[in-house]
Amino acid sequence: MLDQAAGIFADMEPIVLRDAGDLSALEAGLATREPFVVRGLAEHWPLTQAAKTSSAAARSFLSERQIQRPFVVTLGPAEMAGHIFYDENMVMNITTERMPLDACLDRMAEAEAQSPSPTVYLGSIDMHTHFQGLAEEHSLDLGPRNPLASIWIGTRTRVSAHNDFPDNIACVVGGRRRFVLFPPDQFRNLYLGPIDNTPAGRPVSLVDFHNPDFERFPRFRDALQTARIAELEPGDAIFIPSMWWHHVEALDAFNILVNFWWRDTPAHLGLPQDALNHAIMSIRDLPAEDRALWREMFDHYVFDADDSVTAHIPERGRGILGPMTQEMASRIRTYILRIFSQ
Repeated sequence: MLDQAAGIFADMEPIVLRDAGDLSALEAGLATREPFVVRGLAEHWPLTQAAKTSSAAARSFLSERQIQRPFVVTLGPAEMAGHIFYDENMVMNITTERMPLDACLDRMAEAEAQSPSPTVYLGSIDMHTHFQGLAEEHSLDLGPRNPLASIWIGTRTRVSAHNDFPDNIACVVGGRRRFVLFPPDQFRNLYLGPIDNTPAGRPVSLVDFHNPDFERFPRFRDALQTARIAELEPGDAIFIPSMWWHHVEALDAFNILVNFWWRDTPAHLGLPQDALNHAIMSIRDLPAEDRALWREMFDHYVFDADDSVTAHIPERGRGILGPMTQEMASRIRTYILRIFSQ
């Protein structure tokens, strides 16, 4: 099984390396809207240096800066080999508990000494709300952007290919990580699982990259033709553009990653996934001729919208068809909530 996985990874195109030591160089990379890797971008961070000393030093560093509050930890048995996924009944193979950080870190230390090890994983922890000064000590100059800074801490894990709406710069702090990326248009070839039953809010590929079943998932071969790969050491960083699919593996017994998420669109705009969920409920099961009409309506008002949509309507009367200001977005949310509460 592992030999097959190694063969798949060996044939992938490497993710391009960029020199992004200052903001202007980083901006040039971000402007391409293509993924890239920066070696050593976070090597100077204090936590990176602590993790290079030992996993115990890294855990002590985190413990000293914690804010005393419960952390939500993901747990799984050793037999899952860190693969956060579904069982044969499409039930998640993990559980979650709330416990103090020190208890989580103690569980990780115990797991680190076991082989195979159980899964102990803190995912997407907001550094500002859970740690004192950690976000300030471990930051990137992203210009005018105001990213959400999160930290991921855990044992060996494997997260199936998924995508995120925000742009993302992920910095490996402790342990090694393997990233496999696919362009946004590969969703059909990745055989996505359910939308509403997911490990972390986003649908994931049902293909096991360590043992791909090409008979069940034949189009996955097409996805592999577009795959890009990078293995990152502590201090390295990767840019994952919005909507790019990424399969991520934490390869060592103890691993830390810090990432920065941001959107270039105004914060008051809604999430496209919410619109998709509503469309599935409202449109998908209509008769074919009705769906065809609504497809044309969506094209007219959303995907192909231009000045012809509103040219015949006085500006003061365009309502939702006018500029999507924060006030208008708030009015729409209020309207939707009122409709759904009836």
